[in-house]
Amino acid sequence: MNDTELMNDSEPMNDSERDWLAWAITRVEADANRSADTHLHRFDLPDQWGVDLYLKDESVHPTGSLKHRLARSLVLYGLCNGWITSTTPLVEASSGSTAVSEAYFAQLLGLPFIAVMPRSTVQEKIDLIEFAGGQCHLVDDPAMINSEAVRIASEQGGHFLDQFTHAERATDWRGNNNIAQSMFGQLTLERFPVPEWIVVGVGTGGTSATLGRYLRLQKHRTRLCVVDPEGSAYHRAWTSGDREVRTRGSRIEGIGRPRVEPSFVSAVVDRMELVPDAASVAAMRWTTERMGRSVGGSTGTNMWVAAQLVAQLRAEGRTGSVATLICDDGRRYARTYYSDEWVRTQGWDLAPYTEVLEAFAATGEWHGDAL
Repeated sequence: MNDTELMNDSEPMNDSERDWLAWAITRVEADANRSADTHLHRFDLPDQWGVDLYLKDESVHPTGSLKHRLARSLVLYGLCNGWITSTTPLVEASSGSTAVSEAYFAQLLGLPFIAVMPRSTVQEKIDLIEFAGGQCHLVDDPAMINSEAVRIASEQGGHFLDQFTHAERATDWRGNNNIAQSMFGQLTLERFPVPEWIVVGVGTGGTSATLGRYLRLQKHRTRLCVVDPEGSAYHRAWTSGDREVRTRGSRIEGIGRPRVEPSFVSAVVDRMELVPDAASVAAMRWTTERMGRSVGGSTGTNMWVAAQLVAQLRAEGRTGSVATLICDDGRRYARTYYSDEWVRTQGWDLAPYTEVLEAFAATGEWHGDAL
């Protein structure tokens, strides 16, 4: 049974539920209201290059990642559509940061939360979800987590939050302090307040949809570059025009998918770049060392291409700025991306990519195409 059927079969809201709904929405909005907006950091590049690079730090949200915004939007969307009531269990198919953030909001509202996850999910993520009061339902076949989440939600009278379908529609892309409006507000006093490029990865597609739509609404000439890790379907689908592409999936947590999800709005994307996994991890470590701030693998994916765009602007004799995101806290990956032993087991050689980044930092030139 889908959400529309559940909504059509429901009884009109009584006064008790109406009061609870008002309380719940206030609780969710208060979480946003008491949190300062995320910082926009200027990456250290020589002023004489004439190109500035910024990173919006989404790791400082209460649940430590960009997905805090998405979880808040998904819960508000469910509340305002009448899909979430005072007794509704919340269910998600996710092994990553989205489930951590959704568990937080479920706990905020006193609702049960169940994350359907592959059995291979790292213990750190399971611990974070359980710390926030959620339950983890583990399945052997990762391809089955979506259908299993639908089954559990149906059997328990719950609401399947379904991030990959609802992400692009749950967020108010016109403004209302979304990530795009926030970023442009913070850039107002910079020497190049309207970036030449914004670089983001794609997981659900919600962030790229929000940014791309906002850029068009505000009539900015900023172009949107979406980065995709190897093994993901998005880049291949965007370049071929075939949304039915199927791939093995991504090894960079938080971005990339084995199929194109409904929330990916390809028409708002100006450019897509495919990034090798070793480049993502090398750029992650390089960024952490340069900024003194631990970042995750998807931030490395962003930075590999953001540096390339900075070098491209310089090579073309142009000035301007490039903006991207710190997606989550790198401390979550101490046993994986930051572990040399673990990286070796993946067959990744980071050295050639680190050399490209060091040469970029020294000269402003990009030689990554030779790899």
